Amino acid sequence: MANILECRGLVKKYGSFIALNGLNFAVPEGRIVGLLGTNGSGKTTLIKLAAGLLRKDGGEILIGGNPPSEKTKMDISYLPERTYLYSWMKVRDILDLFADFYSDFDRNKAVDMLRALHVDTGLKLRTLSKGTKEKVQLVLVMSRRARLYLLDEPIGGVDPATRDYILNTIISNYNPDSSVLISTHLISDIENILDDFYFIHNGQVFLQGSAEELRNKEGKTVDQLFREVFRC
Repeated sequence: MANILECRGLVKKYGSFIALNGLNFAVPEGRIVGLLGTNGSGKTTLIKLAAGLLRKDGGEILIGGNPPSEKTKMDISYLPERTYLYSWMKVRDILDLFADFYSDFDRNKAVDMLRALHVDTGLKLRTLSKGTKEKVQLVLVMSRRARLYLLDEPIGGVDPATRDYILNTIISNYNPDSSVLISTHLISDIENILDDFYFIHNGQVFLQGSAEELRNKEGKTVDQLFREVFRC
């Protein structure tokens, strides 16, 4: 099985602070992978490097076997931790913008998902709640036919009743040959959709494994293991 994302000895520094310290990491094609760790562990930095928003300071990072570039950006659909859309735009205008910018954007699929989430596309973004804005962003991201979906805290601001729909959306709206990398603190909410998990600490992979094997062989959930490993 080929890797869509691969890091070898990856280093990223912010001044004297080392965010990623020789990170070795891989996401195989066709897998949903949880990137899990405490605050400041390097999760968002890794995702931004994969999305081509940051430059590495050492080591190697490859997307489909190639270094991050304008070309690899087209293979990636990225959901950032914070809202990045213009608040003065109407939701339907944002749909038009994505349709113009991304050739792989399925506008009809996006409209159907927004309707299921009861989002009025005629409203301006600034009139929506934080949770509804996050729904709009996730719908935009998952309506692309990308090879790699990078989701940074995709369900942090939405109510528990909406999380199930969003997680089902993640499962049902990506190509089985594509991969999803999810970073979140809400481990118990997402672990049922995970194939693999990586625990990251101080910029390095601390522990990794298969979610199914953990449940079957150890009798533990990913959330239980995380709490044991990172107990204060």
